[in-house]
Amino acid sequence: MNLLQSVVEIVTYGDRQDPHIFECFMERQVLADFVRILKISQESKIDGPLLQYLSIMIQNMDSEHAIFYCFSNGYMNNIILHPYKFDGGDLAPYYVSFLRAISNKINKDTLCLLVNVQGDAVVSFPLYTEALRFAQHEEKMIQTAIRALVLNIYNVSDDMVYQFISTPPVSEYFSDLVRRLSNLCFCLDDFVYDKGKMDAQKRRDGVILEADKIADELHYFKDILSVGEPRLTRLVTENLLNGLVFPLLFSFMASKNKNGSDLSAITSLYIISCLLQVVGGRSMINNVAGVILYHILNLNVRIPSEGNASDVHDDVKTFSKCLNEVERVICYDPESNGSESINVTYLGAHWEGFMSSFNINSSNSEICSKRSGIFAFVFCEDQSLLLASIFLLLILTESKDLDCLLSSMSGLSEKEDEMLQTDDTSISKSVDESIFIRFMPEILNALLNVLAFQQPLSIMMLWNAGWCLQKLLNFHREGLNGDNLLLFTQTSYDQSRVNFLNELGGVWFDHIPDTLITESASCVRVLEQSSQYKDPLFMLELVLHHQPTNGQTSSYFAWQRMVDAVKAFILHFQLKTFILKGVLVDKPLLNMISSSTNDSRVIRASDVSSASFGSNVSLESGIPCGIAFSNSEIRDIYVIPVASGIIGKLLLAEKHPFRSRHGVVIAIAPLAGLFPKIDEDHPSWLHLQIREFDPQFYSTKARGNHLSMPDHLADGRWTLGFPNARACEEAHLVILNEITKQRSAVEYMLAPLLQDDLELAKS
Repeated sequence: MNLLQSVVEIVTYGDRQDPHIFECFMERQVLADFVRILKISQESKIDGPLLQYLSIMIQNMDSEHAIFYCFSNGYMNNIILHPYKFDGGDLAPYYVSFLRAISNKINKDTLCLLVNVQGDAVVSFPLYTEALRFAQHEEKMIQTAIRALVLNIYNVSDDMVYQFISTPPVSEYFSDLVRRLSNLCFCLDDFVYDKGKMDAQKRRDGVILEADKIADELHYFKDILSVGEPRLTRLVTENLLNGLVFPLLFSFMASKNKNGSDLSAITSLYIISCLLQVVGGRSMINNVAGVILYHILNLNVRIPSEGNASDVHDDVKTFSKCLNEVERVICYDPESNGSESINVTYLGAHWEGFMSSFNINSSNSEICSKRSGIFAFVFCEDQSLLLASIFLLLILTESKDLDCLLSSMSGLSEKEDEMLQTDDTSISKSVDESIFIRFMPEILNALLNVLAFQQPLSIMMLWNAGWCLQKLLNFHREGLNGDNLLLFTQTSYDQSRVNFLNELGGVWFDHIPDTLITESASCVRVLEQSSQYKDPLFMLELVLHHQPTNGQTSSYFAWQRMVDAVKAFILHFQLKTFILKGVLVDKPLLNMISSSTNDSRVIRASDVSSASFGSNVSLESGIPCGIAFSNSEIRDIYVIPVASGIIGKLLLAEKHPFRSRHGVVIAIAPLAGLFPKIDEDHPSWLHLQIREFDPQFYSTKARGNHLSMPDHLADGRWTLGFPNARACEEAHLVILNEITKQRSAVEYMLAPLLQDDLELAKS
């Protein structure tokens, strides 16, 4: 082993510093000796170090002369094809590292040295075929190395190598990739629709983990397509369409319920959306759009137009022509540069059965259209499926790769006039009467019913419904009709406003202005987000979300309610502004409160906004009382409630040992959420609730980690004892007055926003 290491070090040095050393290495055919060592060695323990040293040598070679020598005479192929014993041990990582080192050095000139050719065809390519044996290895590091190797080969291959790669049995690698992706989809679906066997957090972690695995697979497909070789593109696209996309589309569009071995509808919608976003491409976009929109366009043929019979005949004739065009689009491969069409074998075998499953006839087509295909989800009672299906449609319609015909015929296009380049007025008329346009008020109504839902929904559900609504309103130039506008303004919007105003009397009213500013910026970003960059994971999170059922009185849950109320209100405010004015508001209108004050009591309190534990404060406004912390003895203290703008604190201070009119702060609590209450049995006792939850600490801890807070957080309680009932009542009033002053400051800040809200309502 030491000899091998020394040889590799000398050869590497010679390659960079002294050509004579490497010439000696070639003349003595040292690589041939390495091959002989492998063949005659009876102990497999030499294989790992030998592969490791060879990897190091190849990685550090710079000259083309040295690389040509190492790759010639079949040395590398003999080492690659040696019958290694991979059962257990750590030989596999060394072997894969060796293969990857070779792939990093190949180019169009050296590739020919690693393949065996007969006539004009490659008959074997050991580097590639042996690497594929480890493509499904359980170790992630080995999988990653193999994929990097494969991409290196694809980027330098010539016509003969591409022909070898795209011919069975070697080409089965791509169907194996799709099969692996399909298995991951079912693993994800098992977590999404778990039968209550695991707790919520474990289920959520499992969903995120499986979703990440699927994303990795899709990005790998995208990397292969990015090579830009037509045969590779067609091969990958065919396998994805026939092995995953068409089975998914045909399954979930034929039935919206999970049955048998099929994936659930929500998981299917998630997978298709991810695939369109990550993999994309004109072939993929148009095939998915063609299947989804085909039966909808077919409905346009079956639904009679209002008017005379000749008009109906013209419409049917026009749409029949369009349907033939859709079939052509589905099978056309724009990435192949006209060389070949996509071989959609699954589509051909199942298309007739797929279309017959809708069973629409002329007598009930208007009713059945809402219960068939994608509309079965758009108009279903499951709000998650409603949002997921609309999201998929938006991905398709906002894609720049969508065929002009499909884009125009869908009726959901911002560039409809530009994309429909035709002089046929009947086609234009049929497009104007698209099934989407015809049902748009009802689709908008379905979204508005989500926003106006009486049962408490997750804020994620509301924001995604608002995002879908705003996107569809961009397409629907007519806006909301009278009934939908009333549903939004007098039900959904008023409900959010009432919940928002109720929080002014809640535990966290002092945090409303800051939360409003933060969430306003977030809301604008969400509403303006393109469907191409919106994470489809929200579909699955909508299914996983559950409203907490216990701990509702703690400050943590009060914080969540306040934040959700602010988010819901600012969403409705932005949507209302967009509906009535066509724009979004960048920043909410708020009054700013000056930090300066003429309140002498606040000044004597040593600037309460900066008071901290151990600070010296004046006791002139303090109220003497007693308190016992835990099991310790009663301590004589002074309670000092002070509000300065929207900041309010309750200070507990002990008398300073040397300064009679000053005290030292021993405890601090926020004014908001105190809810002071005099004890009924002991009128000289005053009970205070203390917020224990720190939102700033939580937000720092949870940011980007998908963390959830436990639901058993308990708040603190202070009980202050006063000399008599009258002193207790006076302290009670003083604390309430300071809380009222703090709340008034918050209301003053919010006044312009609420006034602007009223002006919008009048308009």
